[in-house]
Amino acid sequence: MEKSCSLLIHFDKGTPALANEIKEALEGNDIPAKIEAMKKAVMLLLNGETLPQLFITIIRYVLPSEDHTIQKLLLLYLEIIEKTDSKGRVLPEMILICQNLRNNLQHPNEYLRGATLRFLCRLNEVDIIEPLIPSIMNNLEHRHPYVRRNAILAVMSVYKLPHGEQLLVDAPEKIENVLTTEQDPSAKRNAFLMLFQCAQERAINYLLTHVDRVSDWGELLQMVVLDLIRKVCRANKAEKGRYIKIIISLLTAPSAAVTYECAGTLVSLSSAPSAIRAAANTYCQLLQSQSDNNVKLIVLDRLNELKSSHKDVMVDMIMDVLRALSSPNLDIRRKTLDIVLELITPRNINEVVLTLKKEVVKTQSGELEKNGEYRQMLIQAIHSCAIKFPEVASTVVHLLMDFLGDSNVASAIDVVVFVREIIETNPKLRVSIVTRLLDTFYQIRAARVCCCALWIIGEYCLSLSEAESGIATIKQCLGDLPFFSISEESEAADSSKKTQQINSITTLSSRRPAVLADGTYATQSAASETAFSPPTVVQGSLTTGNLRSLLLTGDFFLGAVVACTLTKLILRLEEVQPSKLEVNKATTNALLIMVSMIQLGQSHVLPHPIDNDSHDRIVLCIRLLCNTGNEVRKIWLSSCRESFVNMLSDKQLRETEEIKAKAQISHSQPDDLIDFYHLKSRKGMSQLELEDEVQDDLKRATGEFVKDENDANKLSRVLQLTGFSDPVYAEAYVTVHHYDIVLDVTVINRTKETLQNLCLELATMGDLKLVERPQNYTIAPESSKQIKANIKVSSTETGVIFGNIVYESSNVLERTVVVLNDIHIDIMDYISPAVCSEAAFRTMWAEFEWENKVAVNTVIQDEKGFLDHIIKSTNMKCLTAPSALEDECGFLAANLYAKSVFGEDALVNLSIEKQSDGKLSGYIRIRSKTQGIALSLGDKITLKQKGGN
Repeated sequence: MEKSCSLLIHFDKGTPALANEIKEALEGNDIPAKIEAMKKAVMLLLNGETLPQLFITIIRYVLPSEDHTIQKLLLLYLEIIEKTDSKGRVLPEMILICQNLRNNLQHPNEYLRGATLRFLCRLNEVDIIEPLIPSIMNNLEHRHPYVRRNAILAVMSVYKLPHGEQLLVDAPEKIENVLTTEQDPSAKRNAFLMLFQCAQERAINYLLTHVDRVSDWGELLQMVVLDLIRKVCRANKAEKGRYIKIIISLLTAPSAAVTYECAGTLVSLSSAPSAIRAAANTYCQLLQSQSDNNVKLIVLDRLNELKSSHKDVMVDMIMDVLRALSSPNLDIRRKTLDIVLELITPRNINEVVLTLKKEVVKTQSGELEKNGEYRQMLIQAIHSCAIKFPEVASTVVHLLMDFLGDSNVASAIDVVVFVREIIETNPKLRVSIVTRLLDTFYQIRAARVCCCALWIIGEYCLSLSEAESGIATIKQCLGDLPFFSISEESEAADSSKKTQQINSITTLSSRRPAVLADGTYATQSAASETAFSPPTVVQGSLTTGNLRSLLLTGDFFLGAVVACTLTKLILRLEEVQPSKLEVNKATTNALLIMVSMIQLGQSHVLPHPIDNDSHDRIVLCIRLLCNTGNEVRKIWLSSCRESFVNMLSDKQLRETEEIKAKAQISHSQPDDLIDFYHLKSRKGMSQLELEDEVQDDLKRATGEFVKDENDANKLSRVLQLTGFSDPVYAEAYVTVHHYDIVLDVTVINRTKETLQNLCLELATMGDLKLVERPQNYTIAPESSKQIKANIKVSSTETGVIFGNIVYESSNVLERTVVVLNDIHIDIMDYISPAVCSEAAFRTMWAEFEWENKVAVNTVIQDEKGFLDHIIKSTNMKCLTAPSALEDECGFLAANLYAKSVFGEDALVNLSIEKQSDGKLSGYIRIRSKTQGIALSLGDKITLKQKGGN
């Protein structure tokens, strides 16, 4: 069993020291050997050993030692060992150590006195402490501050014992006298802490007496003052007016820790705009002055909380928050941008965008390794700004288009997606964007960026000059045709065969390779001995052949996009070009390009032939250009763009719904009390208190104070631990606070006897850790007791809490054990719906290594109904657009996403199909970075998918 001790050391129990060896070393005169032996004894005791045979040896040979290290280890040993018997009485041999402790408290060495006083702080046995009271009190006047500060702590711990007030009746008065005369900052802080915890009225009187001097006190004392103010004001909100002056004065303290705590105290006590503004200003100053990245992240978290509850005040601080972008840390920059994007208003959008543009320009310097990632974040932030406020798009779109050829592909993709959305939502910018895109198209080096840019060119080149420029740009980037050449070496081939071989390059596939005398390869036909040199790729220019170089790597999907873009441009050219000759010429060139791409794909020049989908797409474009119907023309020139507009509408609708979901929905009861602010007496109230009254009235009117959990949810968290026929009935109310689980256990004695030494013994399985073991209690007949147990959670893996209740009764000599029902911790308490982009989802899906595949087995026959049931059961967010889930087509695919409180991502892909018998079949795949969340979520889905609650 683990012991409570201040010493935590890793100990390998593989080779434990024998008690006899430790005993021999302790009986010797070698000081280093004694120290090692004491360390081994302490570590064995910490790991569950008892070692009763060592006690007398330590009393005889270790107690008299003058070595400070040995004395320190002796105090640790005395702290760990059992000092009481099974009935709670102090063991007789413990009296032997009292004289040694008294000698230490009167020792001329300050270290021994202080260390012994610290040991007494962790001693709970009154019988041992009582003879030492005079010595403890004498140390309050010792000349050395180390002894005085530990003596004050010892007095506080003794006073807080069950009968401590009887042992030290005048302790608060003496400590108050010490506080008045003490000069050492640490001792003064300990004295005020003692009054704060043991005689709160004395601490308040001392504080209010020295209000004007609080700003001159030391950092440690100021921190305790803030704790006192928080505690007093929470107990009695009417008292906060007396302490506001102290909090405001501490906001300018030189200590960063004090100002941080002061800002937090101000926010917790007041909702007045001036108080929130002062706290936010303090946080922003800390953000600039502190160099530690962890401190910056914590401060940003506090600012994020302020943004959620006091957005109107935080809007004015947006430029101060933006200064945090000067930090090179990506996490700080990301969190800063997240806060800023939710504070943008028409009043500050221009300043924010100007700052973001400057940051984008800075990323071109290339001084930092992660400039590409930072640029990508900035581009996404500017994208969000431009979507919310379209009028700023014209100021940023041309700057961002310089990054279409960025070496960071993700950044370039974000730019081209931004351009695609802006060109649709801002018709006035269409001409300038198209012109700029055609000018910079040759700089693009990524295939995915090229595909999106080609789509923009095909959809938005509407005029005659734009369509012709688009065709010319694509042709220039493809280079000269053909994409490969074959030079003939034989003079025996006749002209007809030569023509046939050039026109039908696929006949090369029927020939087998042959090795010539000089070691070169040639192809040999069964009909003739004609030999050809191998096909040679014709490379394009380095500056203009970006499409050509990508095609020659075998990217025929890009080739299909080129064919579609050319087809759209030719169809639009037919509408705007009066000259049929020019249209026919452009059509012929486009057909030649498409045929050349098919020939390239069917040749042996590239290691992989063209895929069927790309081949069919290019052939479709060829047929379309040869014979165009009005219906097909409408589909190619209108329907594609309409689908894109619908996609943008769905995206905007989802964002609006998310904003509404985040907004606090509060309601006020019709019989709630209404305070009329103007009729109130303002006598003696500060301006801050007056503002608080207004804010409280507004919150009460809107129902913001009413945030109680639903009664049904509360009842669902009450778990019965024992049976109704057991002598002891127990039930637990489970509360989950992110990293902690609090069990509030109600134990009822249903017998007519007094139950003694009743103990709730708990154990855990999984990534759960019991923080402290509940103590023993005595419960009268037919009475109850509330017992609290705290459990630490370290991951989202499903855990189990089990245990029993042990007690003694007067009639039964043996202890009675009542086994408790197991408590299963649900993964749903740790994950919450979250949102991410489709690109981020795909990236995480490819990176995460843990996958759990669950087969669909349900009685639900509606695809959408089954999806809704899974979303409700798993507490996840559906990322798939609602428009993609509307039609009845017999199958459904959707992506779900959630995030745990530990920052873990949970990805789910649901793919189902409706069978002919009406049943649903398919799979639910779960991916995550850790094994625990994948397995736990899979178990939850398996349990819930049949349609149960």
